Amino acid sequence: MTQSTDSAGGRSSGALLDAMLQQDIAEIQARVRTMGELAETALKTSLQALLERNRQKAYAVIVRDQRIDQLEKEIDHLCLEFLVRQQPAGRHLRFAYATIKINAELERIGDYAESIARQVLKIADLEGVPAPDKFTEIAQVAISMLHAAVDAFLRQDAELARRTMVIEDRVDRMRGELNRILLSAEREGRIPLAALTPLLTIARRYERVSDQAKNVCEETLYMCTGEYWKHLGGPGPLRILFVDGDHGLRSRTAAALGQSLGLAELKFESAGTEPRPLEDRARGWMQARGLSGSDEPPRGAREALEPPNLAVVVALDPTARAAFPAPPTPVVALEWTVPDPASLEKEGMSWEDACEQLYQTLRLQVQDLARALVGE
Repeated sequence: MTQSTDSAGGRSSGALLDAMLQQDIAEIQARVRTMGELAETALKTSLQALLERNRQKAYAVIVRDQRIDQLEKEIDHLCLEFLVRQQPAGRHLRFAYATIKINAELERIGDYAESIARQVLKIADLEGVPAPDKFTEIAQVAISMLHAAVDAFLRQDAELARRTMVIEDRVDRMRGELNRILLSAEREGRIPLAALTPLLTIARRYERVSDQAKNVCEETLYMCTGEYWKHLGGPGPLRILFVDGDHGLRSRTAAALGQSLGLAELKFESAGTEPRPLEDRARGWMQARGLSGSDEPPRGAREALEPPNLAVVVALDPTARAAFPAPPTPVVALEWTVPDPASLEKEGMSWEDACEQLYQTLRLQVQDLARALVGE
């Protein structure tokens, strides 16, 4: 009789603990759902603000971002409490870990919506936005991808996460097409130069939303299957980032020379601390030299530091040292003395000779760095 009572008491205690665990999970999921909805709303409102050049809606997005930031702190706190109180294992432990990661992704998406709104304020006096249908398309696809990614997490639906991840490539292509349209509009005088960077930044932010949504899907797959999808295909190529002041000829030429080496293990990129569109004559010289990257939109160094696998940052002028990651960091920081063709031209050298000197200086240094990285 005593054994039966003990057994019943054990079952009752176990059921209570399980109910408490499920209650904790439900509370965390409810906060994540709310955070996802707020991020979606912010992105939709930012799109409306863009299409209408509506300052009031832009300000609304900026002001409400604080609520997303507050939710991030609340969810982190709940997850830490869950780990301490429940001491979960297996799938429940993966749930807590994935939630912490997804929480950060959603907060970053909220930041992207705020950034879009701030860019809208810069172009609020613009008479019309070029290719409004393209902006609408990229925004709607990115937002629907975010919605599906959060839904997959909440439903613990691995198949939905897999289907959603592949949409990210489509958004990348949309952004590339939109960039070409915007650059052409500026060259043809249909939009002022001052509006180009904000519009390119908005396109980039919507594309980054799709990147973060893909990350949410990867964490969901880890939670559901135990497989860490970010690492299934290997870590990917090491990234080498060249930075100058304006994302100009120096950084673009260095990255193009690196890419021309054809090393699958390495990916060469460029950015600027205060990025501006590339001058027409610089673009023409790169194209004549057969160098890629002349038509890429201006890219900020801060933005370029976001994705993973960054191995080396090379500053090509003293101001670019501001892009070096703060220690402690595994990223190697280098500073090269590289001639600026514009400065050489002021000293009496022809533009063509100045560009050639830049080319020859960078060619040797890029080759040596690449060989060191691949072990040759």
